[in-house]
Amino acid sequence: MVARVVTVAFDGVDARRVDVEVQQVGSPAGAFAIVGLPDKAVAESRERVRGAFAGIGLALPAKKVIANLAPADLPKEGSHFDLPIALALLASMGVIGPDALDGWAAVGELGLDGQIAAVGGALPAAMAVNAMGLGLICPEANGPEAAWAGEARLLAPRSLIGLINHFRGTQVLRPPQPGPVLEGRAVPDLREVKGQEGAKRALEIAAAGGHNLFEPEPIVMVPAWSPRRSS
Repeated sequence: MVARVVTVAFDGVDARRVDVEVQQVGSPAGAFAIVGLPDKAVAESRERVRGAFAGIGLALPAKKVIANLAPADLPKEGSHFDLPIALALLASMGVIGPDALDGWAAVGELGLDGQIAAVGGALPAAMAVNAMGLGLICPEANGPEAAWAGEARLLAPRSLIGLINHFRGTQVLRPPQPGPVLEGRAVPDLREVKGQEGAKRALEIAAAGGHNLFEPEPIVMVPAWSPRRSS
């Protein structure tokens, strides 16, 4: 059986849809392959997933596992693919229902103890999957950030076992609330400078026009002099 879950790949500030497909095939037992143009961090997901499963008392299937990240020609970067790969694998193993992941996308990095660590890009991911008509499963630490996406459906578990229990109906995860708006660090202001009116005026003109303040002195090329040869 092929199990699927949606995640995203980041292209700058944009988040593009990626479908994670996991299937168990024949031997060798315990082999785990990730295909679909993954970078080093994504390729290492198999070891983090293996360790996280061991941390919660699960073993990988006694078959070869293939995780395909589609589309295959889109580069995949980052550790946030851990959680969607793990969820698709759990669905293929029957640990969670095959339809439990319908309508959800996921991002998150797994620790070897099954904890779900924070990742970058939770807010653009939430906005992107909300536009797809999906909800987002993200780390608990990213929940307040992702909640700023508006009406997006969110789950923010602390651990993989907590998420499994939620889907099995033995635990209920509450959606996160938007976090506080943090004040930015105060920056220097020209109003604090006393006097120096000419210098301040030059700075304002340069900033308004997008000009450089530093102009190097021109380099004058002087031809080499050679004495005339005496006859």
